[in-house]
Amino acid sequence: MNAGTAARTQPRRLARSALELAAIVAFAFALALFLEAFVIKPYRIPSGSMEPTLNVNQRVIVNRIGMDFGGPHVGEIVVFHPPQGAEQGLCGLRQIATVPGGAACASSSSHEASVNFVKRVVAGPGDRLFVQAGHVYREAAGTHTFVREADSYIKACGANAECDFPDPITVPAGHWFMMGDNRGDSEDSRFWGPVPRSWIVGQVFATYWPLSRVGGL
Repeated sequence: MNAGTAARTQPRRLARSALELAAIVAFAFALALFLEAFVIKPYRIPSGSMEPTLNVNQRVIVNRIGMDFGGPHVGEIVVFHPPQGAEQGLCGLRQIATVPGGAACASSSSHEASVNFVKRVVAGPGDRLFVQAGHVYREAAGTHTFVREADSYIKACGANAECDFPDPITVPAGHWFMMGDNRGDSEDSRFWGPVPRSWIVGQVFATYWPLSRVGGL
């Protein structure tokens, strides 16, 4: 190849390389958008309600497709949309405050809020439960005995009145009861009721920030 031919070929090679690079970048960007929209998504923990498991500003990754294969399951941490009124601690269609010392909120508003909450699933459809000293006692659907959850992950309630809801309730069909691990400082299903399956975004399965906390959950 003479110098003239090489000079003419070089721009074409550069153009092909630029097109290939642009195609790779576009594909990677499209793949990232697809993964975030349908498969996994990062979230930031906004409050201390999940301490000591998850701290404020900790970053987690959520599996958005796992819920389509039999989930959620009791014990899993999930991201979900709470019912309207949850941020004000209001229960049910009547939007009233739940008073500790009796029964937890047994039914939620039929309207979904746009905010994201992160909590642990402590009971599912048809389960009965009550809360004593922050510990969940669950009578799983189809059984006849209340069993205390294996809750070594929770932060102790102490003398907080919000830790006692001794009157049993039944979780409605298609709903899940959510509670924070920081049982004495968590606005959760005790106050605003169970969450429909369709409002659950996905399961929190890993944390990636801070680096000292990187790992699975």
